[in-house]
Amino acid sequence: MRLRITFALMLASGLATAAAPTEFHVYFGTYSKAPSKGIYRARFNAATGALVPVELAAEMKDPSFLALHPNGRFLYAIEESSDPKRTPGRGVSAYAIDAKSGALTLLNTQSVGSPGPCHLTVDRNARCVLIANYGGGSVAAIALLPDGKLGALGSVLQHTGSSVNAARQKAPHAHGIYLSPDNRFALVPDLGLDRVLVYRLDAAKATLTAHDPAGAALPPGSGPRHLAFSPDGKFVYVINELLCTMAVFKWDAAKGTLTDVQNVSTLPADEPFRPAYSTAEVFAHPSGKFLYGSNRGHHSIAVFAIDRASGKLTQIQNQSTLGKTPRNFALDPTGTWLLAENQDSGNVAVFKIDAATGKLTPTGPLAEVAFPVSAVFVPRR
Repeated sequence: MRLRITFALMLASGLATAAAPTEFHVYFGTYSKAPSKGIYRARFNAATGALVPVELAAEMKDPSFLALHPNGRFLYAIEESSDPKRTPGRGVSAYAIDAKSGALTLLNTQSVGSPGPCHLTVDRNARCVLIANYGGGSVAAIALLPDGKLGALGSVLQHTGSSVNAARQKAPHAHGIYLSPDNRFALVPDLGLDRVLVYRLDAAKATLTAHDPAGAALPPGSGPRHLAFSPDGKFVYVINELLCTMAVFKWDAAKGTLTDVQNVSTLPADEPFRPAYSTAEVFAHPSGKFLYGSNRGHHSIAVFAIDRASGKLTQIQNQSTLGKTPRNFALDPTGTWLLAENQDSGNVAVFKIDAATGKLTPTGPLAEVAFPVSAVFVPRR
């Protein structure tokens, strides 16, 4: 995240990024169903968009989501199939990164205190790792040690309640956890509750505390999944899995509150919603001018223009991901490329981002990655 903020500031100020890295290691989190075996890596050239052949970086069970330490030297991966009762001591793993070769070395593992972790983030001061547990409907904080290893489990907070979708919302399902730009709050979209919950963070103690007010509600049946802050920190964009919508909230950084602004479809205007459709990931472009969200079933990326004064969205493109089920996608640190991870077709597509319009153009061949779920960029040194 710190690397992304640095590049965003450079872009926003109009500075050339000639001195910035152009060669990156890209790590892909996957579901480890055959032939996938864990975390994979490839080399990415941000000058050309070339993604070289992928190879196994670390064997691990279902490392679906990855997060990078602010210093870029350590990688953290959840084990989505873990459960404290069935797999004690497992749930998240820490790896040291060899910046030249891209090799990963396992440092240690730690329990996340609840079954079914699905998302994680590292606080900006590298004091703790925050976890969203989908299966257990909870959030957790784990201390980080100076050597990059995982320390003690600091807190586990259980969500309670349900919502209107009998098949998906009988119980809470924390689906992501995100830090406010000032590192004071953690925001958690809970698919089962139709709410974005807000917690106060004490990173030094690795603890989360319920905030008052507790968060914001989404329309019943929305199923909030992931979210993204605008680069200026004034707005929060929440992608809703069950209804294929994008919600816009105004963020009050001082009070830690969310105010509803807009709710729009992620599908094309002429495409009706279908039960087989759902959404997955959302990212704001570092320029602050564009927002991207992925549609599963429809197999596309929705591209929105952002009104920077109001935060409101206007859809300007809906681009095929050239594969099936884009569970995730990622913007490269330069803001020039978008990589779409197509889970069910086992490939990654590279798209060039038009700096003026934000629209996507596919480039180059598809890279084969079995059951890809997430991607993290690390500068190659």
